[in-house]
Amino acid sequence: MTINEGIRLVGGSFVLLSIVLGYWVHPGWFLFTAFVGLNLIQSAFTGWCPMMWVLKKLGLRSEMPVGQPH
Repeated sequence: MTINEGIRLVGGSFVLLSIVLGYWVHPGWFLFTAFVGLNLIQSAFTGWCPMMWVLKKLGLRSEMPVGQPH
């Protein structure tokens, strides 16, 4: 798994988790959903996301070598 795939996995998981928590625990969790969305938008323009640093520390690759299967 690459860092870009990891970011999509973590982002989607955070959104789904915060929706569940917002519905069943407290509506304030929807603010976390907004934070994740805004962070994804800013990363599209800047090319940087704090989760990139975390995933790199966990050992995910920056890019998939050309011609290599997942």
